[in-house]
Amino acid sequence: MKILKKNLADEVTWQYDSAVLRRDENSITVEAFFNRDDMPFQEIVLKRNDRFVETFYSDKWYNIFEIYDRDDGRLKGWYCNITKPAVIEDGSVSYVDLALDLWVSADGTRKVLDEDELEELGLDEGLKQQAFAGLRELELYFESKNPPL
Repeated sequence: MKILKKNLADEVTWQYDSAVLRRDENSITVEAFFNRDDMPFQEIVLKRNDRFVETFYSDKWYNIFEIYDRDDGRLKGWYCNITKPAVIEDGSVSYVDLALDLWVSADGTRKVLDEDELEELGLDEGLKQQAFAGLRELELYFESKNPPL
């Protein structure tokens, strides 16, 4: 399954391959492996070949990447992108990234990222409200210790 990250102009800005783990009417979960060089991120290091279990929703304004260490399989945390609802098709999943992100570490600590980048996008008020509604929904899921995976 090809994963296509797009910008507001609907242009592909990043793409990679994945394997489908499960699919239902409004979501798909895939497995992919981090394909960049090791890089520090928050309190962890994202490593080449870390395992990502990614869930995309056609009816929600976010996606969730559950990240596992390549060496010991330990859960590192969840990286959540605020996006327009995903378009799930045969052979591909595409989503429009709205810049705003939520990082949830394995211990449950949450941090909102890239609010400045969201502002720079110049979204209309309706899109901005949808983005923040998606963020609130995610925060409630993680607050309840019941992520929607």
